[in-house]
Amino acid sequence: MSDIDRIRNFSIIAHIDHGKSTIADRIIHKCGGLTDREMKQQVLDSMDIERERGITIKAQTVKLKYKSKEGKEYTLNIIDTPGHVDFGYEVSRSLSACEGSLLIVDSTQGVEAQTLANVYQALEINHEVIPVLNKIDLPASDIDKTKKEIEDVVGIDTSNSISCSGKTGEGIDEILEAIVNNLPAPKGAQDKRLKSLLVDSWYDSYLGVVILVRIINGKIKKNMKIKLMSNNQEYIVEKVGVFTPKTEDMNELNSGEIGFIITGIKSLSETKVGDTICDAENPINDPLPGFKPSKPVVFCGLFPVDSSEYQKLKDGLAKLKLNDSSFSYDPESSSALGLGFRCGFLGLLHLEIITERLEREFDVNLITTTPGVIYKVHKVKGEVIDLQNPTNMPDPSQILKIEEPWIKATIITPDEYLGSIIKICQDKRGIQKDLSYSGNRAVLTYDIPLNEVVFDFNDRLKSVSSGYASFDYEISGYREGNLVKLGILVNTEPVDALAMIIHKDFAQKTGRQVCEKLKDLIPRHNFMIPVQAAIGSKVVARESIKGFKKDVLTKIHGGGASDRKRKLLEKQKKGKARAKQFGKVEIPQEAFIGVLKINKNDS
Repeated sequence: MSDIDRIRNFSIIAHIDHGKSTIADRIIHKCGGLTDREMKQQVLDSMDIERERGITIKAQTVKLKYKSKEGKEYTLNIIDTPGHVDFGYEVSRSLSACEGSLLIVDSTQGVEAQTLANVYQALEINHEVIPVLNKIDLPASDIDKTKKEIEDVVGIDTSNSISCSGKTGEGIDEILEAIVNNLPAPKGAQDKRLKSLLVDSWYDSYLGVVILVRIINGKIKKNMKIKLMSNNQEYIVEKVGVFTPKTEDMNELNSGEIGFIITGIKSLSETKVGDTICDAENPINDPLPGFKPSKPVVFCGLFPVDSSEYQKLKDGLAKLKLNDSSFSYDPESSSALGLGFRCGFLGLLHLEIITERLEREFDVNLITTTPGVIYKVHKVKGEVIDLQNPTNMPDPSQILKIEEPWIKATIITPDEYLGSIIKICQDKRGIQKDLSYSGNRAVLTYDIPLNEVVFDFNDRLKSVSSGYASFDYEISGYREGNLVKLGILVNTEPVDALAMIIHKDFAQKTGRQVCEKLKDLIPRHNFMIPVQAAIGSKVVARESIKGFKKDVLTKIHGGGASDRKRKLLEKQKKGKARAKQFGKVEIPQEAFIGVLKINKNDS
C-alpha cells in the first residue's frame, strides 16, 4: 500500500510541438516504465494521426515508481494533456485530477497562446507550476529571454525553473527531483467513505467501457458495488488497474491514486466525464464540483461521395462516438447530396481529425459542407430556437433578431507581423480589446464572431505571420448580429447544401464568388442555366451558363426561305424553354468541393 505523502499527481502543459510527449517519454524511460526494447517515440500518443501530426488528442495517463536522491520511493502519476485549443475540455479534466503541473516552454520560440490559456486554467484551480525550458540543445535557444517572457506574459516566478532537452535527456533528473520536492502530495484519507472523480472513459471492444478515476477519499476494490451520482446507477467493479504505461491489474486503488476500473458498462453515454463515484453501500451526500462538459461549437454536414457508402459512414460514426463522446451526429438529407449526417465538433482541428479518421479507418470518401456555428434565432412571438443548419432558418418576417456566438481570441505574434494580423481581425469584424508587449512579441486580445473564425482564420494567420503567430480562443457569449441567409439557386431551384448564414455586409461579395465558381464548375446543358445568390426573394448576384446551340438552319438551301428559318428558330426556342422548365441540372461533386474552397483561396 502506497503512502499518500509519497504520491505526486501532475499534468504536463505545453503548446503544440514544444516537446511535451518527448519529455514524457524520457520520464517514463528514466523511471523504468518501459525497457529499452519496448520504448518508442511518443509512447503516450497511441493514434496514427497523433504520431503523424505530432499532436496529442486524447489525454493519457501513466503510473511510475521513482527513487529520489534521498533514497525514498515515490509514485508519480502523469497525465499527458493535449495542447490544441479544440481539445481544451481534455485539458480541464486532466488538470482537475492533479495537484501540480509542469509548464514546458520551447526556449527557441517562447510563450505561445495555447500555453497561456492552459496555464491560467491550472492557476485557477491552485496548481503548483514548475516552469521547464525545453530544447536547450538547439543553437537558437535563448534561456534568459524565455524566462523573462514567462514572467512578463504568464506572471510565474522562474527562479526555480529547469532547463532541459527532451532530445538528449539533459535535465530530466532535475525535473524528477523538482516534482517530488516542489509539488504537493494529494490530500485525502483512506478511512473515509469513497469519493472519486471520473476523469475520462473510452470504449474497448473486449472489455466494454473503461473508466479512468482519481480517488479523492477511501478506496475502490474488486467486486465492490459503486454508484455513479449523476444517474444514480449502481455497478459491480469487475477489474481495477493502472497504466505503467502497460496495463497492470491491481486489487484496489487508494486515495490519491489514479487508475482505471471496468464495471461491464456497455454504453459510453452512462459515464459522464466529471461525475462523482461513491460506494453504493455507504454513499456520500455531496458530489464533487466536476467540470464543464464539452459542447460542440462547429457544425457541418458529412455526406458520402458514393450514396452506397451511407451505411459504412453510419457505422463509422457510431464506432468513433464510442471513443470520443465530444462530437454529435444526427441524420439529415439533402436534395443535392443525398443522405448524410449533421455533425457537431469542438473546433476545426477536431472536424479535420474526425473526417480523416473516417476516411482512413472506415474507408469512406466524404464531402463536407461549409462549417457553421449555432445561432440563437429570436422569433417575433417570443420563441428562441437554436439554429445549426441554414436550411431550417424561419421566414424573415417571423424573426425578431439573430444572435451569434463570439469568442475572446488571444494572439501572440512577433511585432513585425502585427499590422497584417490586425487587418485580418478587422476584416473578420473583430473588436480590439488589448495590446501589450513582451520584448519584441505582441500579445493581442480581440473579440471576434466565431462564424468568422471557423473557416480559414487560423490558415490566414499562419500564412501572414510565416507560421510564427499562435492563436487561442474561448467562447465569451452571444451577441446580436445583422445576419441573413444567403441561398444559392441553380435554374431557380434552391441548392440546400450551399445555403449559408452570413453577415449582410459580406453577402453580396460572397454570393458573387459562389456564382462565378459554379459557372465554371457546372457543365453546359442544352438550355441556358441561371445561377443566382439570393437573400430571401432578393437576388444579389447572378451568372448564366450558356446552353449548347444546335444549328437548325443548315438543311435550308437557297434564298427566300426566311419564313421557314423564322419558324424553325421559333420551334427551337420553344423546345429550349420547355427543356429549361422540365430539365434537371445535375450539379457535379466537384462544384460543391470547389465552393467550399472559395474562402480559403480568396483569403
